[in-house]
Amino acid sequence: MPLSPDAPFESIRPYSDEELPGVLARLRRDPRLLNAMLRFRAPWAPAWLLPVLRPFLSRMLSQRTRHFKTIDDFQASLEGIVAHMLRSSTDGFSWSGLEALDPHGAYLFVANHRDIALDSILLNYALHQAGFPTARVAIGDNLLSTEAAADLMRLNKSFIVRRSVTGLREQLAAFTLTSAYIHHSLEEGASVWIAQREGRAKDGQDRTDPAIIKMFFVSQRKGARSFAEVMRDLSIVPVAVSYELDPCDVAKARSLAADPGAPKAPGQDLQDIIAGITGPKGRVHLHFGAPLDQPGDTPEAVASAIDGAIHEGFHLWPTHGEAYGRLTGRDAPPLHDAPGALKPAVRTAFEARLGEGEVIDRWVLRQYAAPVALALGEAPPV
Repeated sequence: MPLSPDAPFESIRPYSDEELPGVLARLRRDPRLLNAMLRFRAPWAPAWLLPVLRPFLSRMLSQRTRHFKTIDDFQASLEGIVAHMLRSSTDGFSWSGLEALDPHGAYLFVANHRDIALDSILLNYALHQAGFPTARVAIGDNLLSTEAAADLMRLNKSFIVRRSVTGLREQLAAFTLTSAYIHHSLEEGASVWIAQREGRAKDGQDRTDPAIIKMFFVSQRKGARSFAEVMRDLSIVPVAVSYELDPCDVAKARSLAADPGAPKAPGQDLQDIIAGITGPKGRVHLHFGAPLDQPGDTPEAVASAIDGAIHEGFHLWPTHGEAYGRLTGRDAPPLHDAPGALKPAVRTAFEARLGEGEVIDRWVLRQYAAPVALALGEAPPV
C-alpha cells in the first residue's frame, strides 16, 4: 500500500476528514473536556453533579455532530460561536485587502501576534465569510497541555510546531519538519497562517523574527532554487490584526514589568486564551496585505518587507493615538482613527487599565503607542 503524502508529517499535521468520526467520539468521552464544557454552560452546577450531567452532554454532542462528514463541516459548526463572541465582546469586526487575493490561491499568511488564539480565529472567520477556504494554522506544542486540547486544535486545521525540543540536532529536525510541512501545504493548495515571531508582541512592537524566515527556507536549501526564489514562490501575505482594546494588556504589562523572559505560570496560557476570547475588545480590524512579489534575498530583508507591510496595514484606533499622545506629548497623527475621540465606554475601559503603578501603567501605554510610532517610522516611545 503506497504511503500517504502526509506520512512524513503524521506527528504534526491536522486531522483528515477520515479521522473526524474517531476523534469526535474520543472527545465525547473525555471527562475533563466535558467538565470544562459543563462549567461553561452551567456554572451553577456543583462539582458532585458533573459526573451525573456528563452522559447527557455526551449524548447531546453526539446528536449535534452525527452529520459531520468533513473537517469543513466541523469548522462551519463553529461559525455561530465565533459570531456570538464577536457580537458580545467587540464593537464590530472588519477586514480589508481580501479583494486583492485569489480565492483559489494558496498563501502564506505571516501575521502580527497579539492574542494566543483569537488572531488566527479571526483570520479564518474573515476568510470563510469572504468565500475563501480557511487556512492551516501553526501552533506551538506548548498549547497542547491535554489530549483533548490537541484533538480540538488538530480538528480545527492546526498543525504543531515543536518548540519544546532541546538539543541542536532535535531543534534543527523540528525546524526542518515545520518548514517542509508549510511547503507541502502550499503545494496542496492549502493556505497557512503563522505568527511573525514566537510569542505575542507584549510591548506592541510587531517585528518579524528573521529566524522564522530562515525556517521557511531550511527544508529547501538543497534544492535548485535560490533563497530569493523560494521566498517569492511562498506567496507571502503580511497580515495585521488591530484591537482597539486588548483584554490581556495589563497581564502583558505585568509580565514585562516583572521579567520579560520569566517562564509563564501554570495555566497562564489558558487564562489568557479565555480572557482574549471573552474580554471586551472595542473595534477590531484585520488587514490582508498584497502578496510580496520580491520579498528579498536575505532573512533580514524579508522580515523587513513583512514588517513594513504590517506597520502600514495596522489600523490605528483612538486608544493608540491617546497612548501616543500621553507618552510623547504630541498629537496623534492623521492616520486611520488615531486622532479620533475615545467613545465613552472605551475611555472608561482604557482608564481602568491605568492604576497599577507607574511602571505597569507605562508598559500598558507603550503597547498602544508603539504601532503609531512604527507607522511613522519612529522609535517606539519609552
